[in-house]
Amino acid sequence: MSFCSSLRPSLCSSPNHILAKTLQRTFSSTPSPLDWLAPKRGHNQKNRKGRPRVRTGGSTKGTTVVWGDYGIRMRDHDRRISAKQLQIGADAIKKRLRGQRYRLYTRVCANIGVYTSGNEVRMGKGKGSFDYWAARVAVSRILFELKGDLHEQVVRDAFRLAGNKLPGLYEFVRKGDPPVMGITKMEAGTTLEEMQRPRLKLPMDITAGRLPATTPP
Repeated sequence: MSFCSSLRPSLCSSPNHILAKTLQRTFSSTPSPLDWLAPKRGHNQKNRKGRPRVRTGGSTKGTTVVWGDYGIRMRDHDRRISAKQLQIGADAIKKRLRGQRYRLYTRVCANIGVYTSGNEVRMGKGKGSFDYWAARVAVSRILFELKGDLHEQVVRDAFRLAGNKLPGLYEFVRKGDPPVMGITKMEAGTTLEEMQRPRLKLPMDITAGRLPATTPP
């Protein structure tokens, strides 16, 4: 047995291998990109079906364009969108803008696990097994934002294709458009104080007069 073979492999490595080990970075200051279609923690507990959180205290968070110049916003009602549907919508935008200089921002993430049982399974015996990831999207919520040196009509067409792939109805918004509280846009003289003001209770004779009747009073 030779002297080199009796030593540890690290002492008999080639000079190029030792140099590569010394030049290898042991840490990185740049954070690794997170997957917006699946949470990092995995499905350690079974999520309930639940409903999208609709802010009723007068908040307009998530209804305006923040990072980009244009955005696509849901306008009919809240729903649960699967990660596969979100990926198809993002791919439709990227395919339409192929070769252009732009940046796409995602404002939602699929962090809700959906669990289903098989076909013809009797009731009971638990919630079921994991099926896919989904996102709870509230009404008037921005899904995608886009920034770049692009014509507005091109961006509109890209968002139109994405809206056709996604479930629900969507609208095109620009940066600086008024926010939305529920389904009411904060424009045309509508203020936040008026929206937060409690409803005026009308007298009983006025409210009762609104009911249809077969004979006049």
